[in-house]
Amino acid sequence: MFVTSALADTTIEFSQWWEPELPKGALRAIMDDFEKANPGIKVTLISAPYANTKDQTVIGATSGTLSDVLGLDGDWVNGLTKQGALADMAPMMQKNNFDPAQLADIVKVDGKSVMFPVASFIYVTYINQTLAKAAGVSAIPTTRTEFADAAKKLTDATKNQYGWVIPLSMQTPWGVKNDVMSWAWASGKSMMKDGKPDLTNPDVVGAFDFVKSLNDAGVVSPGTASKVEQDKVEEFVNGRVGMMIDSLAHVTLIRQRNPQLTFDLGALPAVDGYNGPRGIPYAAWGVGISDSSQHKEEAWKLVSYLMSPEVNGKLVSLANAFPGNVNAKPNFVDSDPMFKKAFEIFKTGHLVNEFTGLPVADELMRSLDTELQKMLAGQESPADAAAAAQKAWVPNF
Repeated sequence: MFVTSALADTTIEFSQWWEPELPKGALRAIMDDFEKANPGIKVTLISAPYANTKDQTVIGATSGTLSDVLGLDGDWVNGLTKQGALADMAPMMQKNNFDPAQLADIVKVDGKSVMFPVASFIYVTYINQTLAKAAGVSAIPTTRTEFADAAKKLTDATKNQYGWVIPLSMQTPWGVKNDVMSWAWASGKSMMKDGKPDLTNPDVVGAFDFVKSLNDAGVVSPGTASKVEQDKVEEFVNGRVGMMIDSLAHVTLIRQRNPQLTFDLGALPAVDGYNGPRGIPYAAWGVGISDSSQHKEEAWKLVSYLMSPEVNGKLVSLANAFPGNVNAKPNFVDSDPMFKKAFEIFKTGHLVNEFTGLPVADELMRSLDTELQKMLAGQESPADAAAAAQKAWVPNF
């Protein structure tokens, strides 16, 4: 009997939140190119917004109905690995002679290589140049002292204008890592020691104290406890805050929302006197393979295709992100001075997000968020906030 090639095709599912965030048709076009390069494999994209994708992934892990290839956030992978939902990609790399040295990072849990960051969105300091010039701030701050000085000069409460903004909503507690813990990471410090929480060390408490000092000085936009990341961007776009720590992914959005806004960016300020490599907070589009997939070989082909230098460079160029393959280069860094500057920050610093791979990462952020809100409300000292969060964290390890 004659069997057509179509009947012999293997179809794999790829669930992710990337397609809605890329130019229309861009991810499908990459999948079409993959299918041409790999006859006999078809890819079905399962696309949804980030929050929906997270919920679907958690439910799929419980029910055993995960897609073959998974878009992953580093905050999810510990729990998914503990459930046995993610495949170890180390044997796949070895079997296919895939050089792991070409990857910017490999996220491991319990010794298993469960996620590759495909695209990294670094967090940088944004400054409104128009407000800065009017306030006498001549350069983007590089130290905490310079940042505090600039924030004070940029604040004019009579105009509802403030130097800085922090989103610490309990609903989406990501400000804990991006806007607070990042002050420690920028100076090469850590909230962990020997795989265990170390929130009470002087460097972390010092970062909390710095954030509290800015809040006490009245230079932080009011309403921190209820703000989410979108609120932060909105206030910056509308000239209500002079500086924010935010993802590079929002450069294009800011330009679209307010074409007249002039702004600059730089690495996160470090403690005075620090001369080491700057820690760079980041979020990533990660990728992994479901351990329940019946088509792991085909799934690996798609993962390795996405991580190849040419394809990875193309994908991150579309996403305005930085590559997961160290040999890839996004095309926008030569055509856009702001992205070129950000790429230099990326190359000279080191990526850090210590919540990646931790157990119940969202809950850890939420419990720390609770203490930070108390601290900013004057109910706890920075040291007490760190100690209370430490106590809440320890049982999870």
